[in-house]
Amino acid sequence: MKPYYQQDTQTVFQELHSSPKGLTPAQVVQNQETYGLNELVQEKPASPLMIFFGQFKDLLVIVLIIAAIISAFSGELISTLVILVVITLNAILGTVQEVQAQKSLESLKSLSSPHVKVIRDGRLTEIESSQLTVGDIVYVEAGDVIEGDGRLFEAASLQVNESALTGEPVPVEKTTAPIDKEVQINDQTDMVFSSGLVTNGTGKYICTAVGMDTQIGRIAGMISEAQARKTPLQKSLEDFSKKLTIYIGLLCVLLLILHVFVNHEPFLQALMVAVALAVAAIPEALNSIVTIVLSIATQKMVKNHAIMKKLDAVESLGCISVICSDKTGTLTQNKMTVMEVFTDMTPYTVELMDARASYPQQILLKAAKLNTNAVVNADGSSIGDPTEIALIDMFNQYQKAHPDFVIKAERVEEVPFDSERKLMSVSSHHHIYTKGAPDELLKRCTSVLMGKEKRPITDADRDLVLTQNEQYASQGLRVLGFAYKDLPEEADHRIGLADEQDLCFVGLVAEQDPPREESAAAVHTARKAGIKPVMITGDHVVTARAIAKKIGIYQDGDMAVEGNDLAHMSDGELADKLDRISVYARVAPEHKIRIVKAWQEKGDIVAMTGDGVNDAPALKAADIGIAMGITGTEVSKDAAKMILTDDNFATIVKAIESGRNVYNNIKNAIIYLLSGNLSAIITVVVTSLAFLPDPFTAVQLLFINLVTDSLPAIAIGMEPDHPDVINQKPRRSTESILNKNAIMQIGVEGILIFLAVMASYLIGLKTSAGMATTMAFSTLTLSRLLHGFSQRGSKPIWELPFNKYSVYAFITGAILLAAILNIPAMQPIFDVTPMSILQAGLVVLFSLASFAAVQLFKVISSRSH
Repeated sequence: MKPYYQQDTQTVFQELHSSPKGLTPAQVVQNQETYGLNELVQEKPASPLMIFFGQFKDLLVIVLIIAAIISAFSGELISTLVILVVITLNAILGTVQEVQAQKSLESLKSLSSPHVKVIRDGRLTEIESSQLTVGDIVYVEAGDVIEGDGRLFEAASLQVNESALTGEPVPVEKTTAPIDKEVQINDQTDMVFSSGLVTNGTGKYICTAVGMDTQIGRIAGMISEAQARKTPLQKSLEDFSKKLTIYIGLLCVLLLILHVFVNHEPFLQALMVAVALAVAAIPEALNSIVTIVLSIATQKMVKNHAIMKKLDAVESLGCISVICSDKTGTLTQNKMTVMEVFTDMTPYTVELMDARASYPQQILLKAAKLNTNAVVNADGSSIGDPTEIALIDMFNQYQKAHPDFVIKAERVEEVPFDSERKLMSVSSHHHIYTKGAPDELLKRCTSVLMGKEKRPITDADRDLVLTQNEQYASQGLRVLGFAYKDLPEEADHRIGLADEQDLCFVGLVAEQDPPREESAAAVHTARKAGIKPVMITGDHVVTARAIAKKIGIYQDGDMAVEGNDLAHMSDGELADKLDRISVYARVAPEHKIRIVKAWQEKGDIVAMTGDGVNDAPALKAADIGIAMGITGTEVSKDAAKMILTDDNFATIVKAIESGRNVYNNIKNAIIYLLSGNLSAIITVVVTSLAFLPDPFTAVQLLFINLVTDSLPAIAIGMEPDHPDVINQKPRRSTESILNKNAIMQIGVEGILIFLAVMASYLIGLKTSAGMATTMAFSTLTLSRLLHGFSQRGSKPIWELPFNKYSVYAFITGAILLAAILNIPAMQPIFDVTPMSILQAGLVVLFSLASFAAVQLFKVISSRSH
């Protein structure tokens, strides 16, 4: 069966059992039962409680819960309480982060106007939009929002803005004639689609689809089917957690066996040693620190016009290797502008015309001013067709430069535009001014205005005008032709189609939505950063390619593909051509998802920009969906992970730079945590193997991991941005956060801190087991606070910029350590005993020695690198 746009209206009426008089009440009931109501189905989101419990599925959290249970059975209630408080706080943080209910379908619903005008039983009536059904006859006029999808059978100068659905900014001229070939929805001019806005004229259509069966409904289905992808950092941390849990588990079991069967300790006592090891090994604050660092980064990005809705998505920015960008408003200014005029058989830039318009140019300005229905207000706001707004802007710009240029003429009558003749005319003071498609206009011209004189138009003139028109079109410009003639002087003369003959050709106006000034530089920077920019637009391929070429997206050897051609490509063909295709034009929503997935299957991390309803599924499917904050629909904003408050492509490149810096800071913070934890693990294992008293209690280790670790780690996360990161290639999404260099760094730095801690422990042990624990705990805490300065980068500390937050973290941690050691009420809680001045001095000395050793290691490794 042919689609509705290929069928004549009589066939559509027969197929849907309707007529121009509409449905009967019985048919309405029957069709509503068959097709359902004109509503979009909404999925039920997970409840906050379910999200909260989901936080406890993390393997490291499960290990900590087991440790808390064991502590409780061993009578260590303080340890149990501290562990439970920590994991509960982490779960609350995670829940707050994830409770962002999916509003996409609600936003789609809100696009619908609450009422619609239908003809039922031969009478025009108004009903709630949800009651619309297939077969209904709908009447629309300027200002109405289209409800349901439908096949037009009446259209009088009907124009519909479908940008929210197709991405094409200019209203579509609608007709009733069937289309005899397969086309995308952008070119189905005899159809109207739900969410379209009628900007001009009137029309009637038979409703062919409602609810989830409409184009908007199909998009709603795609949004719910599109799965949000995990970020590279999430994958890396999950992989790390699994491996760490296995290693910790094996180590704890071995330690338990050693203490029970070799050292013959009571089982519960041995179990507490294993728990202490688990607590020492698990970086409890890791999730919290990553969340805090990402939150700080998002606040910084807001100042640069980028709002991150999903915290985890920040670090994904650093992996982006492909940016699929919408054209209108992102790469361009989202405002049609007159670029050139053609008068006296010569092309002129607007700047040249502004100097002083010739007589034909003044007539052109007059015709442009009168022959438009758009309105531009004093405050700069405008209403109407973007191409007509551009004409008014051209007139206003010239008049501002030349205040003496005044037009006293006023419009009297109008012959509206229609897609059959492709012309529009107005009368004013015994003149008619006509604008329209240049080829159609030329057919009606018998003379041409040259200077202040009219002369007969020749075939050479026509060829020159048509050649110029083709040249403009090849540059992606939208071209309008203008002509005029004198009218009879009878006062009662009414203009009509017959007056659009024997016209005098005045000139052409070439318009374009010009690129943003910063777009070309941003594209150049993206390419330098190893990122492939791709343009995806609903506009025509010629226009898209011309803009893409101007700003550097389309280069020699690249391909530009239309949606219809893409639809007939196999997945294999698309994969083969993917690297060479830099422009996709006239695309449908499903094409956008297919393009995104094709890149993802190659292993690339894809950013996708968009502002319309049609972009929402692809925004959700992309690794980073980027919605426009100014022109974007609520649907696109809900589906995205990032929103641009300035709708600017250059902001995306800045955000990628921020993302790379954030990743480096998080990586440095993780290395800081793990190298410190490793020193504690080695200390626990070595003392156990040597059958020495436990070097730490579980509460001491929790204090180190949660307080004195987290403060320096957060400071590391606030390290200033390094602009040179944008010149590096994007890291691979499969790259582990713990590569060989990171593991070696963790190992060496962990051992250096361990040596300092072990030296303190052994000296303390000469006094008592309690003193050994106190000195080991104090040295580990102070060493890790100092290590916070070292781990801000790969270079030694004197080559790094000053970071005041690291100083604040060290001072805060040192004060807390001093309070634990010197306030009597704190000492029993943390199992510490008072130290002498000599013992305290040795703690400081060993901590500084570990710091100096780490600096020496960084000097050696940075020079060898």
